[in-house]
Amino acid sequence: MTTENHPQEPRLLPWAAQDGKPCYLIGDGRGLVSDLADGLEELQLCTAVEVLDHSRTALNQTEPPAPTELLFITNRLTESLSDAVRVADSRGRRLDQALHAT
Repeated sequence: MTTENHPQEPRLLPWAAQDGKPCYLIGDGRGLVSDLADGLEELQLCTAVEVLDHSRTALNQTEPPAPTELLFITNRLTESLSDAVRVADSRGRRLDQALHAT
């Protein structure tokens, strides 16, 4: 829904272009690309929970993780956090838009 004062803002998608720039979708929030984006956001958030659980387990062992394992954990946490921030940004924008549309 759009209003004269608050036109529909493009949706930030949960993936980036090959050059790393963000991708956006213009539309009413229904359709194949929106459904694909919703599914990928859900997958990204579930993956982040799994990575966090793995990290906690590895860091709570009596023996400290090997440097290669720490590097792996750090890389996966960075990826997951980046995805979660993008999802939060996208959903926050849509929530703000919905609040202004009413």
